[in-house]
Amino acid sequence: MSADQNFDALGLILPPPPAPLGVYKPFLQIGNVVYVSGHGTLKPDGSLLIGKVGVDFNKEEAKEAAQLVGLAILSTLRANLGSLNKIERVVKVLGMVNCVSDFEPHPYVINGCSELFAKVWGQDHGVGVRSAVGMGSLPDNIPVEIEAQFLLKG
Repeated sequence: MSADQNFDALGLILPPPPAPLGVYKPFLQIGNVVYVSGHGTLKPDGSLLIGKVGVDFNKEEAKEAAQLVGLAILSTLRANLGSLNKIERVVKVLGMVNCVSDFEPHPYVINGCSELFAKVWGQDHGVGVRSAVGMGSLPDNIPVEIEAQFLLKG
């Protein structure tokens, strides 16, 4: 199945693509590489999920929040490319978790996004290199922010 078909089979809902909240582009294509700026925990209605991991969210809830971020990124990709099928592969994901200082399973949280991408593009093309780090705060007190890079098909 294609990436668009894989996504549709998941039965998930894309939020509206987020508008920039500062001086930056949410999507930038240079040659055959697409850069997606840091996206937050956008709910299907366009509002933000807010709170700190370790206070307002446990690691399971934070992983679900990371999936919301993945959906926001997919929404930006579809809005700018017209189809997820134009992506050859995920290149890199940088995940940031707004958490208390003793919270350590950052990679587990960011798996919420990475697992979504693997379901959309498959294990070979949906999994790229990745970093997952904890932060003392994130904009608007969102629990997770993720940026990503993708390679476009020839």
